Amino acid sequence: MQKRYRTNQYIRISPVQVIDESGKNLGVMDTYEALRIAQERGLDLIEIAPTVRPPVCKIMDFGKFKYQREKGEREHGKKQKETEIKSLRIGFTTGKHDLELRAKQAEKFLAEGDKVKIDMILRGREKSLRDFAQKKFGQFLEMIPEKELEQALKRTPQGFIAIIKPQIKTRISHE
Repeated sequence: MQKRYRTNQYIRISPVQVIDESGKNLGVMDTYEALRIAQERGLDLIEIAPTVRPPVCKIMDFGKFKYQREKGEREHGKKQKETEIKSLRIGFTTGKHDLELRAKQAEKFLAEGDKVKIDMILRGREKSLRDFAQKKFGQFLEMIPEKELEQALKRTPQGFIAIIKPQIKTRISHE
């Protein structure tokens, strides 16, 4: 999204709060006076914050200003990571070794910072044994260390679902 900034003679509001190229606050002054100072220095007057009263304007080169803004947006975009929801399916009759493998897979997904949706599918007469299935699901969740439940164990017509996310590590400061 490209934001438009008013510069130089396009700034119609007077008075304005002026900041010079070094970041020093020059105070509130008339727009024409601020524009004159900017032109004397060979720079532009850029309206940074038009919504505050008086509006904040900065004296600097507009090309340099645009470059800094774009660079900041690129850096911000790199730091953001969209979390994915990975899915694991287990059954009522899934063996212990297979459950251990699924638990290791879930650990790997959590280590990457992704959320994990765990489905326990019950078929046919297995649906009448929901209590045993719920215990087995609980045992499976205990196999996964460093997790936090985002969505608690939820009963569905097909079985059970839970969503887990990586545990937030709290830092204890020693003062």
